[in-house]
Amino acid sequence: MSQTEILEHLKDRRTKCIVYTRVMGYHRPVESFNVGKTGEHKERIQFVEKCACK
Repeated sequence: MSQTEILEHLKDRRTKCIVYTRVMGYHRPVESFNVGKTGEHKERIQFVEKCACK
């Protein structure tokens, strides 16, 4: 079974997830972005900050 078929099979059990990001000092849902801002959001590089423990 392909991934697409699995997703279609489980479609009724899935929950919509709204992703928020911080823009200009406040949080906005990514789904409300225009085409340019959506592309910019996809190009962002995510990182994990290392602990400064010593």
